[in-house]
Amino acid sequence: MQSCGGVGGLALTHLLGGDGLLAASAGAKGPGKPHHPPKAKNCIYIYLEGGPSQMDLYDPKPILNQLDGQALPDSMLKNMRFAFLAKETARLMGTPRTFKKHGQCGMELSDLIPHIGSIADDICLVRSMHTDQFNHVPGQLLMNTGSAISGRPSMGSWLTYGLGSQAKNLPEFVVLVAVGRGVPGGSASWSSGFLPSQYSGVMFRNEGAPVLNLENPARITAAMQGRSIAAVSQLNALRNLEVHDPEIESRIAAYELAFRMQTAAPELMDLSGESKATLEMYGVDRQEPKIEGGNTLGGVGLFGTFARNCLMARRLIERGTRVVQVIHASWDHHSRINTELPHNCAMADQPIAALVKDLKQRGLLDDTLVVCGSEFGRTALGENRPGNRAVTGRDHHPNAFSLWLAGGGIKGGQVVGETDDIAWNVSKDPVHVHDLHATILHLFGFDHTQLTYRFQGRDFRLTDVAGQVVPRLLA
Repeated sequence: MQSCGGVGGLALTHLLGGDGLLAASAGAKGPGKPHHPPKAKNCIYIYLEGGPSQMDLYDPKPILNQLDGQALPDSMLKNMRFAFLAKETARLMGTPRTFKKHGQCGMELSDLIPHIGSIADDICLVRSMHTDQFNHVPGQLLMNTGSAISGRPSMGSWLTYGLGSQAKNLPEFVVLVAVGRGVPGGSASWSSGFLPSQYSGVMFRNEGAPVLNLENPARITAAMQGRSIAAVSQLNALRNLEVHDPEIESRIAAYELAFRMQTAAPELMDLSGESKATLEMYGVDRQEPKIEGGNTLGGVGLFGTFARNCLMARRLIERGTRVVQVIHASWDHHSRINTELPHNCAMADQPIAALVKDLKQRGLLDDTLVVCGSEFGRTALGENRPGNRAVTGRDHHPNAFSLWLAGGGIKGGQVVGETDDIAWNVSKDPVHVHDLHATILHLFGFDHTQLTYRFQGRDFRLTDVAGQVVPRLLA
């Protein structure tokens, strides 16, 4: 999308339709028909990259505090792999966080996320997530694409492919990042992989034009630009009549979309029409507290950006975008967890809760699925990385972690799954990443075993060869 350049003036469908070279909605088509009536029509995926600590946020473990400083038995460490800590000398580390019950459901949540606590009756908290990957990029790929191998289609791409494209003025799948590439693995987490490229996520910038080169160059009139693009698209369409390449169709659709975005994108980014109460609810203009010693990760300087991204997610859904991914990095607290985690939570807690409340009061939450999660959790052991004298953080932990969902057919006000006394392993109702994906596709009307795409002689799917729908999550 970013390479399309400015597209001005005249609608390509009008320019090309008379020659019979371009249908009213160009582009490679997905199935466009769910297998059963869907509960969800849109998805907002809040991805907190790095692995937020479940025992500091979502999964209270009083016994962990009682065991603070003690070693784990060798039997529990024998087959464990860690990114950095030395397991032979590692010790359990408790948490200074306090937990209290929220909502009519009595969901226990940390003092760091009181705003999320205020929506407890709307969310389904899954405390029994587990994954196969203990390093960030493979874990992010698995959580976002169903495979730890780069090159597979992302969940957002599968959804937009399965539901079919709609003629609108904004992309079907938009990615909003707080800074940089969003995640260490970059665009592989929102790529369309081997699906036609029109199903890739389009990353929007936070300042200026949301997509580079969207405006017309200086001294190029709308009519001039329109004639140039029409000629290119005519050549593309003629070539496609010969080779029937879906990527050519995707390119034509991208030019057409870029034209429509020239009008729609500036209006989207303009928040002047939002009420003062809405801006305050999201915390767009909040004063950011200072953090002792600065912050090597996360939220410094991003309080306003993250709040605007959450608000922008609602605005995109209102304007027809089907999938929005809001990414913030990083929650990878190998050190200074008791300084940096509170700062990150102060940045994210209010806008995330505001998004759910805003969707609900506008009647959008019933068919908009909100997911808030990451690639894995943190270990109950304090990280004793060789060369670091202080133990002030936690290492990666794939065996058990937490995430939550709301809206879009999810049964809110409940906790699904349990972990053991130190959040080391799942003890009840395990939910694998493939199970989560199968359930999300189910909410959108798809049998995850039947939503497939043939590539290199094999029928691929988001859930690979595994995954089961988790009925307890469903309303």
